[in-house]
Amino acid sequence: MKILWNDQILEDSEVAIDFEDRGYQFGDGIYEVIRIYDGCMYMEKEHLDRLWVSAEKIRMVLPFTREELSQRLHRLVKEVGLANARIYFQVTRGVAKPRLHDFPDPKEVTPVLTADVQAVTRPAAKQNIGIRAGFVEDKRWLHCDIKSISLLGNLLALDEAKQKGYEEAVLVRDGFVTEASASNLWMVKNDILYTHPDGNLVLPGIAKIKIREIAKAFGLEVREEAFTREALLAADECFKTSSVAEIMPIVEIDDQKIGEGMPGKLTKKLLNAYIEAIQLTVQSHLNEK
Repeated sequence: MKILWNDQILEDSEVAIDFEDRGYQFGDGIYEVIRIYDGCMYMEKEHLDRLWVSAEKIRMVLPFTREELSQRLHRLVKEVGLANARIYFQVTRGVAKPRLHDFPDPKEVTPVLTADVQAVTRPAAKQNIGIRAGFVEDKRWLHCDIKSISLLGNLLALDEAKQKGYEEAVLVRDGFVTEASASNLWMVKNDILYTHPDGNLVLPGIAKIKIREIAKAFGLEVREEAFTREALLAADECFKTSSVAEIMPIVEIDDQKIGEGMPGKLTKKLLNAYIEAIQLTVQSHLNEK
């Protein structure tokens, strides 16, 4: 498998993680995942914007420009040659010796970039019927707006939901729903879209940006405000959004049906529009070649 290692493309067997890489020892790093459709990296600019915001929030000085990073990622995508996939890339703060909790001087350590590309297809079967979720207490840290490689809190939440037989966790903090284990969460009530406002309790999603645009085009009202678990259970529809899952209906939470217990009409309308937006972007990308 081909791996991007800083500015080189290597076989994965040629890449070695230093034991004292701060990403390995502290989870001191950030990452992004971009969906690739027909060779087009969808919403690349927004993903790179968020990477730079995350870097600033953890006081990491990235050792490349946006243009340089983009060129490296495109080079990897082209060399791997998968038309429909996802590209995962992360930047750790780098190797610092000896192991200390203090952030090292940026002049003395160089962040390490790695990336890979793996095949991904649209989860159409699940989108057609929806998934079941369970409420889980949100015990994660208070910097959820940073797309950190430290994801143990998210993993524990998802595992707790799966231990109960559900496919997803709906996180609740102080009585209010925040998000899913790795996705933004939405509910529909009386044709109004609700989602938690951006801030330190949720990750500002890239798919969320597109949903806002689509909703505005449809003349739909979007209220970015926190809602309770009780309000969610009384909702007409519920869905989660992410770059890989796109729009995924959630039809049942804690064994209680949401609405009619099937993907709702507005959820399906948004999904169709989301897919159309992707197709338009891909066609524009192909026309530019």
